[in-house]
Amino acid sequence: MRRALALAALIAVTAATAASAETWKKYVDADNGTAWSYDADYTYKDRGTGRIVVMQAISKPAANLGPSGPGKADGVGSVVAIDCNARNMIVLGSYTPSKPLALAPSWRSDAPKKATGSDNEALLKTVCSGVDKIPAR
Repeated sequence: MRRALALAALIAVTAATAASAETWKKYVDADNGTAWSYDADYTYKDRGTGRIVVMQAISKPAANLGPSGPGKADGVGSVVAIDCNARNMIVLGSYTPSKPLALAPSWRSDAPKKATGSDNEALLKTVCSGVDKIPAR
């Protein structure tokens, strides 16, 4: 019985670690030593809308800033839903060290906005180029 409990605890810890894994992939360098990255472990295709949901974060090593996810002392970013064909996006929510991530429950019905700016255009180019490899949820 003790072995079963120990095994169950080990599986729970492993699952929790895998669920919170962060694999940040830089997609663009920005001004003043900042860069934008997306979390490949968080990226997925939403079955309800067909949009690609992506967590993105900014980093600036000189300021000890990320990239990191919500709840981290150096995490600043957002979650967006991208339509690769229409080249638009919806912001689901954002986060900073002092503000936890809260996703808008109505995002699936929110009006998308054109993805403008070099950082958003780079995100679309990067994520949409590998859309066939993104898991659906």
